[in-house]
Amino acid sequence: MSNQVEAGAGLRTTPLHALHAELGAKLVAFAGWEMPIQYEDGVLAEHGWCRSAAGLFDVSHMAVVDLVGDDPAAALERLTPAGVTTLAEGRQRYGLLLNDDGGVVDDFMVTNWGDRLTMVVNASRRAVDLAILRDGLAGVDVIERTDVALLAIQGPEAAAVVTGIDPSLDGSVFLDNRPATFGGIDVMAARAGYTGEDGFELAVPADRADELARLLLDDPRVRPVGLGARDTLRLEAGLCLYGNDLDETTSPVEADLVWSMPKRRREAGDFPGADRVTAELADGPTRVRVGLQPEGRRPVRDGAGLRPADDADRDPVGVVSSGGFGPSVDRPVAMGYVPPSLAADGTALIADVRGKDVPVTVAPLPFVPHRYQRGA
Repeated sequence: MSNQVEAGAGLRTTPLHALHAELGAKLVAFAGWEMPIQYEDGVLAEHGWCRSAAGLFDVSHMAVVDLVGDDPAAALERLTPAGVTTLAEGRQRYGLLLNDDGGVVDDFMVTNWGDRLTMVVNASRRAVDLAILRDGLAGVDVIERTDVALLAIQGPEAAAVVTGIDPSLDGSVFLDNRPATFGGIDVMAARAGYTGEDGFELAVPADRADELARLLLDDPRVRPVGLGARDTLRLEAGLCLYGNDLDETTSPVEADLVWSMPKRRREAGDFPGADRVTAELADGPTRVRVGLQPEGRRPVRDGAGLRPADDADRDPVGVVSSGGFGPSVDRPVAMGYVPPSLAADGTALIADVRGKDVPVTVAPLPFVPHRYQRGA
């Protein structure tokens, strides 16, 4: 069974589509898919539930891609500055695909299974990524796993729920990826997520995804959460969203993602866009991603121009890339790009919100501390 079923207006649906409707989800178009933006309780309640208990997300719109062949890790390193050849079996890592100009084509997660690599890439970049991988990975088969669905369970109770079903996952730590069995259903369980909370992302055969979701939802600690709360959670956690905080003009140095490029890769410079990355590491970029704290209760959304507070008549020198209301911190939060001279925490700026000036202050990220289980 494929996880790419056609819906009305050409939208795809996931194997959980019927369950979403049963649970009262509001379904919207997202990256070519019909996905739940929220359920009956609404975004604020779902956000709070994920921060206090365990939220269940359908993330089956993401593309899962297996790389099989002669040394796929070495082949993939020719397309990314991430450290892939040093990735231990059963471990997962964050990485970036770059273009020749050093811009981010996509961000991804990759797991080493010993006999293959598995990448998870953004739904909106699926076709672009597959073309790059198939063109650039000589001797490696690039296999899109349309037979796999992805669920994420996130929050402080998520690990207890999961290990209560399969105790073999007890003791796993952030970015471990292990096979597991949930009620007779074989899954691959990665201790990872996109909320800043501890939790797991579960890869499951598409034809058993509904069964797995219902098993997890039988636990009173688990409730369904839609894409609306997923966005507010990741924003509070200071995590980038492709298309907002990352795009083909934005470099890893500008985006404050240098940590995803190990020293040996930066020194070797043997990946697309290395000239720009190397120059920005040496001389500094012209802009950098920062956290932003708006004044008052009015959210500052993506696209709002930013200018120095002490020069209100100046043209915008920066831009908000993501913004909204942070339910956990009970105030608006945002991220954006500004010149390095305006990037220090506490710097006062002005955001243009539909012609109205809103004071904002550069603030440290994340807005809510990460709670990943990193072990001892």
